[in-house]
Amino acid sequence: MTDTDLGSSLPLPRASGELRDRLAKRRSASAQLLTGPGPSPTQIDEILTLGARTPDHGKLFPWRFVVLGPQSRADLVARLQPLAARQPQPDPARATLAKLANPPLSILVISRPVRGHKVPVWEQELSAGAVCMNLEHAAGALGFSSSWITDWYSYDPEATALFGVGPDERVAGFIHIGSLTEAPLERPRPDMATRVTRLP
Repeated sequence: MTDTDLGSSLPLPRASGELRDRLAKRRSASAQLLTGPGPSPTQIDEILTLGARTPDHGKLFPWRFVVLGPQSRADLVARLQPLAARQPQPDPARATLAKLANPPLSILVISRPVRGHKVPVWEQELSAGAVCMNLEHAAGALGFSSSWITDWYSYDPEATALFGVGPDERVAGFIHIGSLTEAPLERPRPDMATRVTRLP
């Protein structure tokens, strides 16, 4: 989008059976089962651009992306192994590294709130979460499967330093993207009657 596009009219929403069907059947993939093909460089750019069209009170863009290819993730997994050994449950901590190593592509979403702004930090963090969901929708629109994951290395200070996460930043999630060889199984969904309050 250029400066001349700012303020231009966008089309009004139209009913879309295809979009409704996609949302009704949206399902996270198992990161360990994601395989190639993954998105091309052009598709990655499109996924990032679509993902960034998210609610953002104040137009602060309080997040950033790190695109992790196979080599960078292999290097990170090797450096995370010693940290996994120091976790309270080392074996499960090591096992979760397969989620980071296996998919063709991972997009690290980092929440970077603007402190001291009138928009509360909580709202800015919610915007980072919305970006994560938007990235999953964008990947799905291009025919890929995805998984939004954090795991222990999203919260361990030594681990987040390896990902270049700054002192005033937090990991919002790793969006792992690739293809599945088998359709995922449905999972339990909420009983909406227990989650919705309707007021007159």
